[in-house]
Amino acid sequence: MNPVVHSMTPQGRTGGRVYLRMIHEVTADRIDWRTVPDYKRAYTVRRGRKVRHLARLAPQIRELRREPGSFLWDDLSILLFTPEMRARTVFVFHHYEPLQFDSWPLEPLLWRRLFAVLPQCRAVVCVAPSWAAFLRDHGVDNIQVIYNAFDLAEIDRVRDMDPADCKARLGLPQDEISVYAGKAVHWKGIEKVSAAIKERPGLHLVTTGSNTVGSPGRHFDLPDPQYLELLRACDVGVFIPRMREGWSRCAAEALLLGVPCIIQPIAGLGDLARLAEQPAPDPRRLAEQIRARAGAAPEESKTVYETLSRFDTAYFRDAWSRLLIQAAGP
Repeated sequence: MNPVVHSMTPQGRTGGRVYLRMIHEVTADRIDWRTVPDYKRAYTVRRGRKVRHLARLAPQIRELRREPGSFLWDDLSILLFTPEMRARTVFVFHHYEPLQFDSWPLEPLLWRRLFAVLPQCRAVVCVAPSWAAFLRDHGVDNIQVIYNAFDLAEIDRVRDMDPADCKARLGLPQDEISVYAGKAVHWKGIEKVSAAIKERPGLHLVTTGSNTVGSPGRHFDLPDPQYLELLRACDVGVFIPRMREGWSRCAAEALLLGVPCIIQPIAGLGDLARLAEQPAPDPRRLAEQIRARAGAAPEESKTVYETLSRFDTAYFRDAWSRLLIQAAGP
């Protein structure tokens, strides 16, 4: 009989939701998953949504106290768990970014309390070494790093496509450098990339995402297959966020698809940049950097692919199956 594991419903399109959904998918034949709603994603008004989410979820957490099995959790609602429940919990720590706080003045206190209770968990998983170091600095030692993973069959299918054909299908100019700047959301640095290439001939801004903050370039909100084809059509990726990301799925997918990048070495994104040996931005000459990166040698793309392709679904399935089965044991 498969172990029972409770988690939040893996709904949504953020990197953290994709990570949780992939855990469910790759372990579906080994784990009996039970889920509770992620209410905070149903609120259209951000102000105070985490506090409302916790209040709404509290009765279901109380019911879970009597349920057998273990827990895979990645939400502040672990603060509602009993110590006995936390001892059965694998917690996924994606990242910590005060810029994203939406429940002042309580949210900083909630995070402080989170760091205090994480040592009670069976294990804490993060997606990059820099976040493991961050957690250790906050008194958490029971840490494992399990990187984001990728469906290489789909990556390879798109990688075999001709970028010019992808540009034509998506209406991108063939005679300009298409610069992918990631998701058009707060604190991702879209405005910095736009300012750097504005009125520079031959440079064309591309952004993606459903929750745009107003992209000044060509914006696309596409399902996964077409989204990957859009990345294949781009010539350079520029990722210069203010926020501290987990590991940036957007940047990793661009690199896997052969797009040379310029990456701000911040938090988990810095781990990715070092692993893939991508240069940091020079704000004074970013446009010139972009033109130079567009001419990167094909051998670089092959080396980057070989480095990142070890994070495939088999790696992810084995790492997570092993950990969840261990968590279900004595």
